[in-house]
Amino acid sequence: MSSKVWLITGASRGMGRIWAEAALKRGDKVAATARKAADVADLAEKYGDAALPLALEPTDAAQVGAVVEQAHAHFGRLDVVLNNAAYPLIGTMEEAGDDEVQAQFDTNVFGPHRVIKAALPLLRKQGSGHIIGVSSTLGVITLPLIGFYCASKWAFEAMHESLAKEVRGFGIDVTIIEPGAYATEFGGPQSGKRAQELEVYAPVRKQVYEGLTTMERGDPRATAEAVLKLVDAEHPPLRLMLGDKGLPQTQAVYAERLATWEAWKDVADAAQGVSVRMSDSAH
Repeated sequence: MSSKVWLITGASRGMGRIWAEAALKRGDKVAATARKAADVADLAEKYGDAALPLALEPTDAAQVGAVVEQAHAHFGRLDVVLNNAAYPLIGTMEEAGDDEVQAQFDTNVFGPHRVIKAALPLLRKQGSGHIIGVSSTLGVITLPLIGFYCASKWAFEAMHESLAKEVRGFGIDVTIIEPGAYATEFGGPQSGKRAQELEVYAPVRKQVYEGLTTMERGDPRATAEAVLKLVDAEHPPLRLMLGDKGLPQTQAVYAERLATWEAWKDVADAAQGVSVRMSDSAH
């Protein structure tokens, strides 16, 4: 199997770092990006010319475009474009400020969109490529206190699902990776931000934090093999959950949603009124 060329955002720590190293160890080439190039510079020291450390601020459209072009020009192609850079905003709906929510969406949603827009002309010209977006099981279900992170991942999932349908004819694959809970720095001081807390939500925080203390977390290093299998697959899936908790959690949530929709089916059906075709409604 020929080696692949990756562009990975958020490669300085956590899963992004693990996947960058896994690709390099097997002989692939990686343009590893982080907000500070110094945070990924050691990859070039260890893996030589196979690693290209680059500074990339996801909120800077001009820099994103330049970095994607530079990575493509340096290696001659891009086979895997992996959007991993994101962070959680911890706070209730009432606590989070407009600027904090906008900043999170700018990184978690618009940042990946900038990378995708910059990469697509290059991948179309190649006639191949695999765009991978790192979402979360929280892109399917929700938890209190990180509702805006969940919202950013729900938007992220919709964006990639639409993208998959748009680029299928160009030979470009799209996959959404949905990791469950892993022992990373997610939510820590280096990767997360906190809104100003209101005392009225103290009981909610207490309940959530107590649940987190007993939550089982997976070994993030165990995800590397799954991601390598994904990029090597002839027909990669649109979605791939990582870990053994996401699927049962999602099944339970969707069973509840379906039951609610079905219970209110008569009300929903009555709201249809008299159906018309779009062509008829134009007259």
